Amino acid sequence: MSTQPDVVVLREGTEGLSMESYADALRERLPEHTVALARTPRDERELVPQARLVTGITIEEALLEEADRLELFACTFAGTDHVPMDALADRGVAVTNAGGIHAPGIAEQSIANMLVFARNLHEGWRRKRNGEWRHFQSFEFTDSTVTVVGLGSIGQEIVNRLEGFDVETIGIRYTPEKGGPTDEVLSFEADDVHEAFSRSDYVVLACPLNDLTRGLVDADALATLPPNAVVVNAARGGIVDTDALVSALQFNGIRGAALDVTDPEPLPGDHPLWDLENCLITPHTGGHTPKHWDRLAGIVARNVRALEEGGDLENAVYRPNSS
Repeated sequence: MSTQPDVVVLREGTEGLSMESYADALRERLPEHTVALARTPRDERELVPQARLVTGITIEEALLEEADRLELFACTFAGTDHVPMDALADRGVAVTNAGGIHAPGIAEQSIANMLVFARNLHEGWRRKRNGEWRHFQSFEFTDSTVTVVGLGSIGQEIVNRLEGFDVETIGIRYTPEKGGPTDEVLSFEADDVHEAFSRSDYVVLACPLNDLTRGLVDADALATLPPNAVVVNAARGGIVDTDALVSALQFNGIRGAALDVTDPEPLPGDHPLWDLENCLITPHTGGHTPKHWDRLAGIVARNVRALEEGGDLENAVYRPNSS
């Protein structure tokens, strides 16, 4: 086995997970390759110029200057807006992301949040905390209409898990002509979004944050939702107009919201969202999974083989000569 590393794992971890565990997961899947963990800045400076593939949260541009062998940077996040894409493109380095590895957990949490509101469990928790044995009214999730905004890996996982709940589903995607797993598929055109929202008991946001989706759920969209509707944001905080959401929650414009992401994020301790009993908040933990490195290592290992065999890269964000 060559001492020159084929794969270099950078030292900065994510979500409290050990990069040593990531390197071990890669070694299990690539026994015929050398996988090196760069534990220090010096290790990174020495190892990156030798690597064919580097993986981590991001890569410093200075490390690219001598990385003549580098073919692929595998980002350990789904988003790559923090990655020096131009510098990598200038050097002909492909970029992949971790899209999809969080989808099962996010889907499960999204459905859990809808069920909390359907059965009014948060009111039960409040009464338990106050030591009150008093009955309260609940709803049924059955026969609800759920709109899933975004039918990528996360949106599809959500829809798959909705099967068996006996609900109607509407999907919103960029290319509705492709169809999808939902009962109905509409576009991101304003008229389509408002049509879907007007019929929704639950809206789950599972789309990327970009120029099209920023502020998508604004005062106008919230006013279109029925008063019994619940908004579940499993995507990015900026997709929702926070001030408009606060107003809708305070004045019964909608029944509730479940937010795993906020704008701003982290949410300041004095923000009014914290005090609203009809708003559930988790600190961007929906995608946490103990299978993080196992799933990502599988993607990276398959891409190592794709580089060797000339195949297509999985989760490609940028490919040389593809733009």
